[in-house]
Amino acid sequence: MSKTTNRVVGTTGKIIGLVILLVFCLAPFYWMIVTALKPPTALFNNELWPSSISMDSLSAVFNQKNNFGQALINSVIVAGTTTLFAMLVGIFSAYALTRMKFRGRTFILALVLAASMFPGVAILTPLYELFADWGWINTYQAMIIPDLSFALPLGIWTLTTFFREMPWELEQAAEIDGCTPAQAFRKVIIPLAAPGVFTTAIMVFITSWNEYLIASNVAISADVSPVTVAIAKFTGESSFQQPFGTQMAAGVVATIPLVIVVLIFQRRIITGLTSGSLK
Repeated sequence: MSKTTNRVVGTTGKIIGLVILLVFCLAPFYWMIVTALKPPTALFNNELWPSSISMDSLSAVFNQKNNFGQALINSVIVAGTTTLFAMLVGIFSAYALTRMKFRGRTFILALVLAASMFPGVAILTPLYELFADWGWINTYQAMIIPDLSFALPLGIWTLTTFFREMPWELEQAAEIDGCTPAQAFRKVIIPLAAPGVFTTAIMVFITSWNEYLIASNVAISADVSPVTVAIAKFTGESSFQQPFGTQMAAGVVATIPLVIVVLIFQRRIITGLTSGSLK
């Protein structure tokens, strides 16, 4: 084969692979949209697109008995607060782990990585007993604190990788020009780290938004339940009916805020994932 033929075959293979990956990732979401738009009587039809579009499932999502609007607010509060604290701690922790030289730094990073792999189901029972003793059951903090325990390792590890690639000569140059270490951090390091910070923050937000296991056990009433728990508690018109259409429609509605956030910050996300701080 000639070089041109090899190049065409390689490019074609990459395109086919990307198409397969795209279909694999988006097919469940597409089917969720299709099911949400079907009439209740046609939920089990295997049509690739509904022959008649119905908004019954979407309108049922915001039925007063489902309390879905409050669930969206609860998810924003829990995920937003978790992201805020995770990034505040994560930025300073990652900076210290990459900039400061001290014994045991590698071991600390290994512990951070190990903590991110710890299964949530293993700590569910002791967490519930602890929160019950503190009177935290059915409160926001009972979801935010466990979310932080999983979001912090993700944030610290990602930001550490990003900070490690930063040109520290710029910080040294700022200090030579008269900046204190705190001023150099605020005026030089933080602006350079913005793409990585935005990328990490969105990853943390999505992880917290999608959390279900712990929230389903500590959020009992609808007043504090996030969307993941609210969707699982949807009921049909009778106790024998499973509201598949309504749950699919709720899944679409719950995904829209994440899509909007990603679209708004897509340039910063791409910059953070590809170029880093070196330009």
